[in-house]
Amino acid sequence: MANKIQKPRGTMDIFPNDTPLWQKIENTAKDVASRFGFGEIRTPTFEELSLFKRGVGEVTDVVQKEMYTFKDREDRAFALRPEGTASVVRAIIENGKTSDAMPLKYYYLINCFRYEKPQAGRSREFFQFGTEMFGTKDPSADATVISLADTLIRELGIKNVKLHINSIGCPECRPKYREALVNYFSAHTDELCDTCKERLNSNPLRILDCKSPICSKIASGAPVTVDHLCDECSEHFEDLKKYLDAMGIEYSVDTRIVRGLDYYTKTVFEFICEGIGAQSTVCGGGRYDGLMQQLDGPALPGIGFGMGLTRIILAMKESGCADIPEARPLLYVAPLGKNAVAKSLSIVSKLRDKGVYAECDISARSLRAQMKYADKLGAKYTLIIGDSEIESGKAMLKNMEKSEQTEIEIDNIFDILKEA
Repeated sequence: MANKIQKPRGTMDIFPNDTPLWQKIENTAKDVASRFGFGEIRTPTFEELSLFKRGVGEVTDVVQKEMYTFKDREDRAFALRPEGTASVVRAIIENGKTSDAMPLKYYYLINCFRYEKPQAGRSREFFQFGTEMFGTKDPSADATVISLADTLIRELGIKNVKLHINSIGCPECRPKYREALVNYFSAHTDELCDTCKERLNSNPLRILDCKSPICSKIASGAPVTVDHLCDECSEHFEDLKKYLDAMGIEYSVDTRIVRGLDYYTKTVFEFICEGIGAQSTVCGGGRYDGLMQQLDGPALPGIGFGMGLTRIILAMKESGCADIPEARPLLYVAPLGKNAVAKSLSIVSKLRDKGVYAECDISARSLRAQMKYADKLGAKYTLIIGDSEIESGKAMLKNMEKSEQTEIEIDNIFDILKEA
């Protein structure tokens, strides 16, 4: 017996009873983004492997451990996208968008791929809403992007979400902080997990984000970024806090926030939802002022975020705002006989053209089975049509909610439903 074919581990099947919630999130995200002046960008699902090695960082966990890579028939190396920002930067440079009016403001709804251990809120194929803004280094841009995420979270009805912000400095001040981290963690080398021992010289900031209880305890006493900022980064961070205060956006400074990708500078932030499990960060982002140059483009500073949709769904369920009513047909037409089927198809076709959800039997069911099916669908009205109804031009319209029947002229069904 052949092995049963199953979906790849860490992926999901999403059926029509679940998609209304996904569509609500996606549609709300598009609406909020458009109000902030962001337009949708679509990029390839896979890119040249070198894009992510250069854009995300050779020594990041994403590049070293988590990417899905492959070679095509001409032996060229590609990767399924693990995130969205690098692809957007590549698209901007390749298509000459750096000469457009600034700032550039884009959003996207994409699927991404990372080889990780699947758990609640973390999968190998995951779906993300993201924003990117390029062309301004002013902290008011940071506040605007954070405000966009805050607005979306509020409009989705999610509660118990807290904004955490930090500054991780720039190429000028980060080397001093990196040196302070290495000196601190070197005194605890024997206690660090194997992964963090590797990170000590390659990417010590990532040790601050380690989930190992021992490493977390050690990291709690490590030097903090805000004590090592240069004057420019310190002023930028203070201005950001002032602008968030002006917009009424509550936040807390969390010096343990670091990002797993190399291109971040200055502002980093997370929206954290308590109560949804270990993967409690529903949105993470920050500033990446050197990324465009890193990928051979001009010096255009950037800021953006990524928001995982499955985590947003978990947060909506935790907040009790994830119940989306399924679509119900306004009318179900139950035909008896081929002539009645033709009449029924004509009726529902005209209703659908008018934007109405209508159904009729297409499985040659008995009348009893049809009525059960109409009830299961939640149809508001049913109309039974047979040869005698076609001949008389009249039929019984049943209000399923009230169990009331009214004789109507069949050709008047459109006006009757319009009034209803």
